[in-house]
Amino acid sequence: MNQQPTILLIEDEWQLAQIVKDSLETRGFRMLTATDGEEGLRLFRQQKPDVIVLDVMMPRMDGFTLAAEIRKTDKQIPIIFLTAKSQTADVVKGFELGGNDYLKKPFSMDELIVRIRSLLARFNGQAAPMPPEADEIIIGQFVFSAPKQTLTRNGYTEYLSHRESEVLLRLCRHKNQVMERRPVLLDLWGDDNFFNARSMDVFITKLRRYLKEDPKIQIVNIRGVGYKLIS
Repeated sequence: MNQQPTILLIEDEWQLAQIVKDSLETRGFRMLTATDGEEGLRLFRQQKPDVIVLDVMMPRMDGFTLAAEIRKTDKQIPIIFLTAKSQTADVVKGFELGGNDYLKKPFSMDELIVRIRSLLARFNGQAAPMPPEADEIIIGQFVFSAPKQTLTRNGYTEYLSHRESEVLLRLCRHKNQVMERRPVLLDLWGDDNFFNARSMDVFITKLRRYLKEDPKIQIVNIRGVGYKLIS
């Protein structure tokens, strides 16, 4: 990744695009902008940006189609959808097509910047994610088996529920990095509403209780973004 991260913004609302471009440039990002999907695809192929921020509803090629085209040749580049749509089906479709995150309009610039930086940290090679097919994952003094849904320490085994195991697996894949709440809620709960978010908090509390025997392990809350497993 370049020292100055390059963001490709694809947005057909000119005023919004200018505001986002100016705000990100003042924070040290190099900006590329396009006003439709076809122009965005051309810039992606020519410039190889570090993160793509794209609107869903655009002329000439919509955001979902563009994301699918990008994923044909690049499986790794982080993609953030900007959408006025609030239906869960649209959000899920975005993730199924290879999106990494989304923001509903209107959104705050601070939130967009936090999400961009989080994705850059996740994908810049500092820490490779844990492969999902690993049978056993070492977490401090614990051995976690996702297929068996068990957490073992000093011969004692805790049997996890399916959802506890799935949340812990995702924390392990982002070890020492931020695991964002929204993708996990959509993936495991099907909706990121308030009640599901509180339910996820309960599972995080349970995992903290299971792991408390090793004081070097922490699951910390990153306010407004997600959680981080530190070990």
